[in-house]
Amino acid sequence: MDQQSPAVRDQIRAPRGGSAPAVVSILDLAGVGAGQTPSAALQDTTAAAQLAERLGYHRFWVAEHHGMPAVASSAPPVLLAHLAAKTERIRLGSGGVMLPNHAPLVVAEQFGTLAALHPGRIDLGLGRAPGTDQLTTFALRRRSDPGDDFPDRLAELRHFLRQDFPTDHPFAAIKATPMTDVPVWLLGSSDFSARLAAKLGLPFAFAHHFAGAGGNTEYALQIYRDTFRPSDVLDAPWSMIGVNALAADTEEQAFYEARAGALSMLLLRSGRLQAMPTAEQAAEYPYSPAEQDLVDAMSATDEIGTAEQVAGGITALVERFGVDEVMVSTRAHGAAVRRHSLELLATTWGLTDSEPR
Repeated sequence: MDQQSPAVRDQIRAPRGGSAPAVVSILDLAGVGAGQTPSAALQDTTAAAQLAERLGYHRFWVAEHHGMPAVASSAPPVLLAHLAAKTERIRLGSGGVMLPNHAPLVVAEQFGTLAALHPGRIDLGLGRAPGTDQLTTFALRRRSDPGDDFPDRLAELRHFLRQDFPTDHPFAAIKATPMTDVPVWLLGSSDFSARLAAKLGLPFAFAHHFAGAGGNTEYALQIYRDTFRPSDVLDAPWSMIGVNALAADTEEQAFYEARAGALSMLLLRSGRLQAMPTAEQAAEYPYSPAEQDLVDAMSATDEIGTAEQVAGGITALVERFGVDEVMVSTRAHGAAVRRHSLELLATTWGLTDSEPR
């Protein structure tokens, strides 16, 4: 490990800021809105990371998605290198890198390089879904039926990061350079990663914002806690949930702006790939009864309203699920709307009044 970097376990656990009920962080998808270029969207993400740092949020993660006109975040390591150069102290990471899309050695070298350039600031969140459609998945993996070798790939990646392959392993002589043991998080929307994270003693992040009306957030988190095995990384469980949240000056304005994100998800689910529509377009869209039912189901876990309402809703989720961290994702058209939501929540929680972390 880079001697300048804090121990991995010290980079996972974090103090709460202000009066927030848990550690609060940001997930950004580099959303591309209607009438916007991917370049402009990436510039907005850069500004959002800088703002999150000033406001006192703890982590700023970006996700891996492919072939989606509404998302410019297809190469997290590249984007993270840029964000790290434009910020000073906020933790940056992937939420996540889809490990089956990549050779473990490549991921180890990419994040080892990031951690060597920015010691103590880089997180490696890993998912097992492709983050795209079947054809694009094949283009990425060159396998029509890849099977589920995620646990094996994860084990290989961690050996590369730590350089601790068994001496008789065929890769024992390979050195991932720079070799830096960055914090590894497992991400999931089912109990698979919850069980694996518990078995390995790793931190676990559940995608509550994907759970919908029939979600299994509570079930997955309980499995994680009940089956957790202490490790050299964590001596006790450390859990996070992702929450789609949008705060505005009024409840009416918040729900109006949130319609754009809801319509974007509907279009994605039905195979109509395009940039995120505007709130005005979403308000005028002629929803069929079936489409409205789908939107209602997908939005069931959203926290939308005034800053006090959203903060209260998130506090209730923390108390209900007993999580240590919350990662807020905001689906809305326009950087100004997303920025204002982050500002309102930070002020409500007093994040800006806490000491830099």
